[in-house]
Amino acid sequence: MRIFLAGATGVIGSRLLPLLVAAGHEVTGTTRSPGRASLIEALGGSPVVVDVYDAEALTAAVVGSRPDLVMHQLTDLPDDPAAIPERAAANSRIRTEGTANLLAAAKAAGAPRLLAQSIAWTPPGRGEAVGWHEAAVLDAGGVVVRYGQLYGPGTYFETDPPAHPRIHVDDAARRTVPLLDAEAGVVVLADPEV
Repeated sequence: MRIFLAGATGVIGSRLLPLLVAAGHEVTGTTRSPGRASLIEALGGSPVVVDVYDAEALTAAVVGSRPDLVMHQLTDLPDDPAAIPERAAANSRIRTEGTANLLAAAKAAGAPRLLAQSIAWTPPGRGEAVGWHEAAVLDAGGVVVRYGQLYGPGTYFETDPPAHPRIHVDDAARRTVPLLDAEAGVVVLADPEV
């Protein structure tokens, strides 16, 4: 399968990319940073440096990759979790404008499948953007993957897991791969509460 992975250098994307390649898929991965293109190559993908807010360039990239599936793993989160409240608008923009641009590009490319990350909880003041994002993906016939709060290396919770819903970032990536063939709808990936 040819996969266009938007957000290939993110916390989940960078783990998904080698798993997808190992499963025999041809992956075109995006990054906004030219300096991170080499990471995509090292993980087995074909890099594209593109900004999701540049709709024309994004559409050209998606169409050029001829994808069977477009995967949305984009976020705009700060490295420091204390800065989340002040960066909330940027992440909401990814979920609205970024999602709209990616969906339009997928449609222009004739991509038959779409899978997009979401979250399994409602952050204060951002429920509207999350709801819009999920509705747009579902309206396009896609799969919404609601991840629990990520923990493990490279996350906000590297050593101590957060409250439920939660999921180890490596487990989140591993459990996403079988969803390439999932029917349209919502899937929640989270650790069981014991």
